[in-house]
Amino acid sequence: MSTQRLPRLGFLGLGWIGQHRLQALLDEQACEVVAVADPSPGAKAKVRELAASAATVDTLEQLLAHELDGVVIATPSALHAAQALQVLERRLAVFCQKPLARTAQETATILDAARRADRLLGCDLSYRHTDAMRRIRNCVVEGGIGEVYAVDLVFHNAYGPNKGWARDMQLAGGGCAIDLGTHLVDLALWVLGSPGVQNVSSRLYARGRPLAPNAGEVEDYAVAQVDLAGGTVVRLACSWEISAGRDAVIEAHFHGSRGGASMRNRNGSFFDFVAEQYEGTRTTVLAEPPDAWGGRAVVDWARRLQGGARYEAGIESLLQVATVMDGIYGR
Repeated sequence: MSTQRLPRLGFLGLGWIGQHRLQALLDEQACEVVAVADPSPGAKAKVRELAASAATVDTLEQLLAHELDGVVIATPSALHAAQALQVLERRLAVFCQKPLARTAQETATILDAARRADRLLGCDLSYRHTDAMRRIRNCVVEGGIGEVYAVDLVFHNAYGPNKGWARDMQLAGGGCAIDLGTHLVDLALWVLGSPGVQNVSSRLYARGRPLAPNAGEVEDYAVAQVDLAGGTVVRLACSWEISAGRDAVIEAHFHGSRGGASMRNRNGSFFDFVAEQYEGTRTTVLAEPPDAWGGRAVVDWARRLQGGARYEAGIESLLQVATVMDGIYGR
């Protein structure tokens, strides 16, 4: 595509997240919305509000009939792999909601397709784009807390998904671990520079009952430990519908030989984050709200697409994340 014009994008799925990502691109004037595919009449009405000139269709096949540079996918997790492959086979760029796929095998297949097509592939690992996590990553990379030997991560959601497919193992690939834990695993590996993974252990629960490996039932509480090359240990916990006394508990703590750094949500918010650096009893604030981070990942992808970016090897970190998730599920 010419770097002198905005990328021509199609949007597959216009639920809450799809609408938010489309609105973020429009706010930043980062794309031309050519067409949106969603069978819902309500979604089509929303498109007419947000992008009146865009075509509205029902299926991916109809979407791909338009002249596009890329497609933004915001559909149920079970559909991501097949839909991303179909788009990449047309040699179009893809930005997909997380998880990119349900398993490491599916993830590898998509990466291979993007590599062969030489097309830009992005995934909405949105917490990387918070000011809080960027400051923490810079702190760690620059040696501000010394050598990191332990990471503690939590994502407890007082609510649960209201879509039936999210509670179906075959459709979603898992429960709260793949839904929320994917973000946690990605943040740990991203901050630490993707070190090798030596071992993964976990315990999964459904309504307080321990689940056996491959139980076929989605979990609503998960704890896991990931042992990394070099001795660093990552511990994570995540849940749906837990009695947290607030809407959410979202935290990432990095413990180093000379100090620590953490991100935590403020007052139970899903959107407001504080980043701090610690040395003994002293605290230095690195970042505070407000921070409009929700659409940064898709806007960044669209800007790179406009600049002529093709396949970028950095996306291959998703395979390591997916492999850890397979380990958590005992796959």
